[in-house]
Amino acid sequence: MFSNIFNNTVSRMTINDGVTCMVVSLIFGLIIAFCHAQTGKGTKSFLATLVILPTMVQTVIMLVNGNLGTGVAIVGAFSLVRYRSLPGTSREIGSILYAMVVGLATGMGYITYAAFITLFIGVVMIIIYRIPVKNCEADKRMLKITTYEDIDYTTVFDDIFEKYLSSCQVESVKTTNMGSMYQLTYAIEMKDKKQEKELIDEIRCRNGNLTVICGRIITSDDEQL
Repeated sequence: MFSNIFNNTVSRMTINDGVTCMVVSLIFGLIIAFCHAQTGKGTKSFLATLVILPTMVQTVIMLVNGNLGTGVAIVGAFSLVRYRSLPGTSREIGSILYAMVVGLATGMGYITYAAFITLFIGVVMIIIYRIPVKNCEADKRMLKITTYEDIDYTTVFDDIFEKYLSSCQVESVKTTNMGSMYQLTYAIEMKDKKQEKELIDEIRCRNGNLTVICGRIITSDDEQL
């Protein structure tokens, strides 16, 4: 069932074989990009990368298959290229590996197996991301408090936190305003989200009406269209 379409070595590959693999890889790339888009937000440039990545991997594999010298030359050429980009999310990394595996399969001539991989992994990916799972990180918030340097910030807010918060963890402490103030950052979880205003008001009374910021924690999975 998962047979190789190449009857000869790659060095004797026909034009039809090459064109067939490239077209099929491009179609599979479109399917991969569609599956990625169905699991969440994604940038246009990243989706375009997923579309063409299987074709690029397939082309490289077809060039080096059965030729050690060409393989060493391509490895040396790619080692000179430095890629600079922001770290991707786990979903993006998974989609990139997904596209590369499909490209490897088509590059080796296993078109039927590549189709099976594309459809099977794509369906599983969509199903997994559609299953509702409670996100514990969504309940956490970031609290930033500015205090004067003469306030003992280690204990001054303890009673307030115990009253309104179910969990509280110090993330950072830094000086500001030429060292005359401290900026405290906490990762918190409210007992009742409706009491956020009461929490901020009591902190303002305790820290001399200085700045208090309470907002959502930004994670690596927060993507922009």
